Amino acid sequence: MKHVIFTADDFGLTPEVNAAVARAHRDGVLTATSLMIGAPAAQEAVNIARMLPGLGVGLHVVVADGLPLLPPSEIPALVNGAGRLPSNLAASGARWFFSPAARIQLRREIEAQFAAFQATGLTCDHINAHNHMHLHPTVLQIIIACARAYGVRHVRLPYEPPGLADGAMGRRAISLGLAPWIGFMRWRFGRAGMVCNDRLVGLSATGHMTEARVLAALDRLDDGVTEFYFHPAEWATPELEQAAPGYDRTGELDALLSPAVARRLQELGLKSVNFNQLP
Repeated sequence: MKHVIFTADDFGLTPEVNAAVARAHRDGVLTATSLMIGAPAAQEAVNIARMLPGLGVGLHVVVADGLPLLPPSEIPALVNGAGRLPSNLAASGARWFFSPAARIQLRREIEAQFAAFQATGLTCDHINAHNHMHLHPTVLQIIIACARAYGVRHVRLPYEPPGLADGAMGRRAISLGLAPWIGFMRWRFGRAGMVCNDRLVGLSATGHMTEARVLAALDRLDDGVTEFYFHPAEWATPELEQAAPGYDRTGELDALLSPAVARRLQELGLKSVNFNQLP
């Protein structure tokens, strides 16, 4: 059987993102979204989610390239001089791996994000991480422990098979190279009693998931659970451009609102669901 999930990341980042998520769910195919609980517009996002009971809201754990939830003074090993989580993902990953202090503070930050999400009263549909940082073994271990403690059963597997990867051969080679680690992650999730998607569409076209790309991927789906992920916004702003240069956020919103996408799902006998609606 085939199941599809259409997810929007960065919910709570700005009002423009929040508005796009609400519209894409009401008028399009969007069924899930991932909340940045420490982002500037997070409270507005929570208020919107409360009015959309059919929208599956998950936790988008932020450990790099964003704002922490805890005060910077409590996690000095994680933040830069501006009090932000650095955008250099490789350097951050090395710090978590080799520094005991950084690992302790990382756990505190992730635990605080789980607790803050629970405090909203929303049911947590799934877990994933900004920039897919749960690919890092330290982050993966902490997220699995927190998910079990808070009763969250669904998690994103950030793997796009080479056959679905869009773009140059280099991106497909990355997919092949990640396959052994992805297999280990899948085993870890299963051992923890967690359910994940089988594949993720959009990794090789992050920020550029247009209608044409979505339609092409729908025609190549295998059995199992396929998650499509997006970064929509009602309109572009300097703040959003700074956060993710070059992203076509309005184009991605158009794809989620596309009558052609909705029609193709119907023709294929598919209905987009959220993680908690999986059988």
